[in-house]
Amino acid sequence: MSFVGILAGLGVLIWLSYRGWSVLLLAPAAALIAAAFSGEPLLAHWTVTFMRAAAGFVAQYFPLFLLGAIFGKLMDDSGAVLAIAQGMTRWLGPRRALLAIVLAGALLTYGGVSLFVAFFVLAPMGHALFRAANLPARLMPAAIALGTSTFTMSALPGSPSIQNAIPMPFFGTTAFAAPGLGAIAAAVMAGFGLWWLSRCEARARQRSEGYTPAQRTPADAQDPLLRERGSTATHFDPIEMAHGTRHPESAAGTGRPGTLGSLVPLAVVIAVNLTVGLWLLPRADLSYLDTPRFGELGAGQVAGLWAVLSGLAAGLVTLLLLHRGRLSDLRGSVDAGANAAVLPVMSVASLVGFGAVVADLPAFSVVREWVMNIDAGPLVSLALSTNLLAALTGSASGGLTIALETLGPAFMEIARQVHLDPSLMHRLAVIGAGTLDSLPHNGAVVSLLAVCGCTHRESYRDIAMVSIVSALLALCAVLVLGTWFGSF
Repeated sequence: MSFVGILAGLGVLIWLSYRGWSVLLLAPAAALIAAAFSGEPLLAHWTVTFMRAAAGFVAQYFPLFLLGAIFGKLMDDSGAVLAIAQGMTRWLGPRRALLAIVLAGALLTYGGVSLFVAFFVLAPMGHALFRAANLPARLMPAAIALGTSTFTMSALPGSPSIQNAIPMPFFGTTAFAAPGLGAIAAAVMAGFGLWWLSRCEARARQRSEGYTPAQRTPADAQDPLLRERGSTATHFDPIEMAHGTRHPESAAGTGRPGTLGSLVPLAVVIAVNLTVGLWLLPRADLSYLDTPRFGELGAGQVAGLWAVLSGLAAGLVTLLLLHRGRLSDLRGSVDAGANAAVLPVMSVASLVGFGAVVADLPAFSVVREWVMNIDAGPLVSLALSTNLLAALTGSASGGLTIALETLGPAFMEIARQVHLDPSLMHRLAVIGAGTLDSLPHNGAVVSLLAVCGCTHRESYRDIAMVSIVSALLALCAVLVLGTWFGSF
């Protein structure tokens, strides 16, 4: 009955979250359903097991959510996001509309701009570009997904995405873990995705299928259903898009920023992240972290996260130095960015709380033993567990955190026994979480389709090919190369 309770809780969580119910309510309810089937004390699991795990996630990752959301909001309100997207489309032109959208999305997200900010800028621009190129709009969600939600999220070394940050405290790694394997995985994802999109474009032109207006009105940032579905996947509360002063041109008339000037803050994020993570912190004296005053933490548990935070902070300072005159309501924009971080971090934390309750139930020991004893080895076990949990929760970050919270210590023990490099496990876990998370109920998928004005029937097949199939191919490549050659 305990295992039935886990399945029942998961079923309620998946079904009602897809229908737009808030995860803040669903996650504890699903956890209590699972606990009830096991005859466990309900209030103790809610107020102790659930809340401790949720609070621990917030304590560890809220600074990253906060700085990331503020950075994305200021990039948007200053007009820098729009300038980058328009510069990319001017450079490549309508004949390469698909490539322009992919590269613009990749530049924005690899530089630290939130998914929702990228969605709301790229979708209307994509419609204009696809109209000029006479391409069917149904291909646009897949192009945006490939650029924003695949190789820049999980594979490229140094990515400031929350998914790339989550394994750091568990494995003592940085955002640049296994850079060679990450670069290969990124090339596989991008290469396969672009091949698929070019194939779709060629077939559409052969059939004389041109641009037609969206079948439904694109959703705006105030859509409450979009807000609930996207909050666990995009890490930016879309309702805050309308707050602050979101105009590419300032009241002072300084005009829209140039493309190169808009790219500078993104470059600073990556450069500072690299410098702090791989050079400054390894040489710094962090022995004070081992004292009771700071919780007796090892430097490896915080160094990677500190490097990403330093990069985002440096990017914010650079953005203000370059584009302060274009932010006519700086306080409003900063407040909106800060508020945009709250709902997503609490939503993902609630999923983590649900996972903690499930992991504490007697039946989960069977699941743990099955995962850890897969004959193919610990790397396959890690990839499989992150895959399945991301698929079930519809969230790469939620599934990844649950997998590492429940199974991370066991994986690290096995890694020590067989001399596996934690960097390899980091990269494998992140790529694994970014595969089956893009099933139809995923909040980012639903949000992207709504923002583009497309339907699952029109566009999901292509999204699945560029997001799921490409990521699975990259995961297999990393598994094979990591098994043969280790981490590099």
